This record gives sequence, structure tokens and C-alpha cells, in this order.
Amino acid sequence: MALTISTSNSNGAVVVHCTGEIDVSTASQLRDAVQQVILGGSRSVAIDMTGVSFMDSTGLGVVVGRLKTLRREGGTLTIAATAERVRRVFEITGLDKVFVLYRDPADAARAAAETTG
Repeated sequence: MALTISTSNSNGAVVVHCTGEIDVSTASQLRDAVQQVILGGSRSVAIDMTGVSFMDSTGLGVVVGRLKTLRREGGTLTIAATAERVRRVFEITGLDKVFVLYRDPADAARAAAETTG
């Protein structure tokens, strides 16, 4: 399945909206989209994965990599995800201790802005 990505502004953060599957064939799209947001000067970023039905370790690596980039710049990255398959990837890797997984993208955006601001 393809991955569709768009961005918006919400609650003081840039939200990267993803729909589809994030895997070895689509993870670079997510990496490039979030990197463009960072290069554009945004330090409060939320990834909206509420439309994502599947994510593999490649996608997880992209998310962790962008978190490291943002932290070096004094920023923050939050995640919104509702699919249990996606949330489970964070849980089994222990990354649910690194990321608070929000169910609502607006809550994730608000948290990103509050943490950075």
C-alpha cells in the first residue's frame, strides 16, 4: 500500500499527516517530509499516524532519527497513532517510554509545542 503525506499547522506545531503503510519501500517519504519541515525551521513537530495501518522497523528508525535531529536543534517530536498494530511496534521496542503515544493529532501537536515552547 502507498503512503500519502501532507502537512498542516496545529496548536503551534507542524503536523505531518500520514496515511497508508510505513515500511521499507515508503519510509524514505516520511524521512524526507519530516526533514523538510525541520529544514523549514520548525522545532515543534507531530507525526499524525492515525491513518497508518502498518509500520515496520524501517519506519520506526526514521521516526527515531528525526527525533534525534530535532533534539539536537532544541526541538521535539510527538506521535499520534490509533492502530494497535502501529502502537504495538512502539511498545515491543520500548519506544513507548521515549514517545508518549497520543490518539488525537491535535493533542500531539499541542504537546510538541508546549515541550518546545
